[in-house]
Amino acid sequence: MAPEREVACCTPLAAPAWSDADTADIARLCRALADPNRVRIVNLLAASPQPVCVCDLTEPLGVSQPTVSHHLRTLLDAGLVQRERRGTWAYYSLDNETLRRLADVLAPPQPLEVT
Repeated sequence: MAPEREVACCTPLAAPAWSDADTADIARLCRALADPNRVRIVNLLAASPQPVCVCDLTEPLGVSQPTVSHHLRTLLDAGLVQRERRGTWAYYSLDNETLRRLADVLAPPQPLEVT
């Protein structure tokens, strides 16, 4: 009788491994999004063709201006939004580069084309 050949139970992972710094950075972004109000802020900013003032976010979110400012600060510290000062007002927009990086984490791998 021939000896049994060991068969691999799983397909090897094809995704490249991230460095510790990369994984810590992605975890920081995920923590910043771990609140429903911050997810809603990101959604509202994504739907806006121009930067949005804090005062324009209070009504859609149904929270006070200090609460909106707190959430925006968390998103700003994580690098998910950018702030532009215009006099005493602050206008926020999404940081597209950071969003692309986060999208790369969440996007399924594309199959290789065979030519």
